[in-house]
This record gives sequence, C-alpha cells and structure tokens, in this order.
Amino acid sequence: MSAPVVPTLELRAADGARALISPHGAQLCAWQPARGGERLYLSGRTQAGPGRAIRGGVPLIFPQFAAEGPLPKHGFARDREWRLAAHGRRDDGRAYCAFTLRDDAATRALWPHAFQTELTVELQGDEIEMALAVVNLGGAAFTFTAALHTYLRVADIAAARVLGLQGLHYRDAARGERGHGEPGRVEARAALAIDGEVDRIYFHAPTQIELRDGDARLLVQNRNFPDLVVWNPGPAKAAALADLDPDGWRRMLCLEAAAIGQPLHLAPGARWQAAQRLVAA
Repeated sequence: MSAPVVPTLELRAADGARALISPHGAQLCAWQPARGGERLYLSGRTQAGPGRAIRGGVPLIFPQFAAEGPLPKHGFARDREWRLAAHGRRDDGRAYCAFTLRDDAATRALWPHAFQTELTVELQGDEIEMALAVVNLGGAAFTFTAALHTYLRVADIAAARVLGLQGLHYRDAARGERGHGEPGRVEARAALAIDGEVDRIYFHAPTQIELRDGDARLLVQNRNFPDLVVWNPGPAKAAALADLDPDGWRRMLCLEAAAIGQPLHLAPGARWQAAQRLVAA
C-alpha cells in the first residue's frame, strides 16, 4: 500500500482488505481489496493542507460541484479537518470508520447554513463502500450538489474502457458546456475510450458501470446518486497541475458518483444519504 502524504487512519478487515483514510477532507487515500493490488490513484506530489485538497483517492465534493456556483471550486468539505466519530471492526470482520463535519464560522462565511455531513466507509473482501450523508440543522431549507470524486488507478489510460454509459445524455465541460439541466449530447459508444481530456457529466446514470483496465475489472455501483462524472485532464491540462505526478494522467481515471444535474433540496431537519461501492471483479 502506497505511503500517504498526510496523516491517515488505517482500516484492516479480518480477511486482509485495507484502506487509508485521512481526517483532512475525510478522504479515502488508498484501498487494497483482499485479493491485493492498489485500486486508487494518489499523487505523490499532493500538497494537502489548510485550504488545499488531497490530489487523488476520493475527495468529497460538497456543497458545490466544480465552479458551478458562487463558492470556491468543489466547495469546502474536501479541505477541512473532519472529526473521527467511530472506527473498528464489526463481528463479521468488516472494517469501518465514520467521520463528521459540522458548520462553523468559516463555513458560514462562505455558505450561511447549519449542517452536518457524515462519511462512513466499510470494507471487506473485494468491496469498499463510502456513504455520504447531509443533515440540515438549520431553520431554513438549502440546496446543494455533491460528488465522490473517485480517482481510480489504471495501468494505461489508453487501454482503459468504461462500460454502461451508452444511451445516456451528458454535458461536456471539455467543450465549454456549463449549467444545470440535460444537454442534447447522447453517448453512442458501448465502451467509452479516453482520448485526451475528458470532462463529462452523465445524467440519470445506471446503478452500476464497469471499468476495464486490461485484464482487471472494477464495478462502480451507486445508491441514490443520479449522475456520474468521467474525468481525466489529458496531457495538456495535467502539465499545469503542480500537485499531479508527471504523466499521472496516464495512470488514473475519475469515475465519480454525483448529484449535479438537479441540485438537492433539503428541508429543515431533513437528511439525505447516498453511497458508492467499488467491487474488484
């Protein structure tokens, strides 16, 4: 398992499955299923710290996706210190942890709402699940968007293929397309290849897609996340990212469970939850 660049909590299931999670952003940094082999990409050049997010793993995007709103890009949850609420091993051998983040003066200066976000991670065997919850603690409703910005490790991006997107409507940010709602583009390919920069939001995504990386397969499953982001910066944009390894874009692909197309509306006292599960197949 690759050495993290920030302090992390190690989870180890009874069968040997392992994960590293940082309190900085409650970010999953590494995951090895019981069969072995690292499945997440983490940049060795990441410069995580106050106001800086970890480059790789699974950054948590809340309460705003990308620059689609008045907040800093991707909101603020990914560069805050979260509180460890629980961790351990269940009777069945499954390892778990839970982190929480509540509003404070700094978050309210950016986004004037009372909230609690919760991240729960569980792993065993060849599966890991991340569940994200948001609770409205205030007296007025608010809206938000969210995503699990999952960096998956690949041997060679040129050989990677994503299955399960055919027929979906998508918006292509690499072509300058912005805004909420459904665009007119429709995915025609049964197996999506990554050629240069790819930055797409697929709407009404299926509950499972598949990443094929040579002989390796990874199932990406979601529960209550309606959208999916496919992102790779390509060589030109990657060269401008100081915290990305040289040619790191060749070894990663982001497949992100997300709620973007229709911002989520949360009434006072209400709770929203969604999850993403990765299965090494």
